[in-house]
Amino acid sequence: MILLEALSSMIIGFGLAMAAVRRWPARFPQRLLTLATGPAAALVGAGLTHSALGGDEPVATVVVAGAVAAALLSLLVRDGKRATRAVTADVLRL
Repeated sequence: MILLEALSSMIIGFGLAMAAVRRWPARFPQRLLTLATGPAAALVGAGLTHSALGGDEPVATVVVAGAVAAALLSLLVRDGKRATRAVTADVLRL
């Protein structure tokens, strides 16, 4: 049962990562890092939830794994606009 939870959590994490990369390519410039973070974060979230709940709630384990993956993917978001050197130099002169 734990193998099924882990596999489904990794699929959900990879799906979230793929959706993020396809929907906002400018906000996730490092595609490989994003695609690796989604399943890894979901697997960690599933492991923590499985150990906390004792393995009695497989649906809750997968849901929390997806939430952990989404939370960690949100840490990779970059601003779509980058400040150029000239703009930062003008701001520093003020």
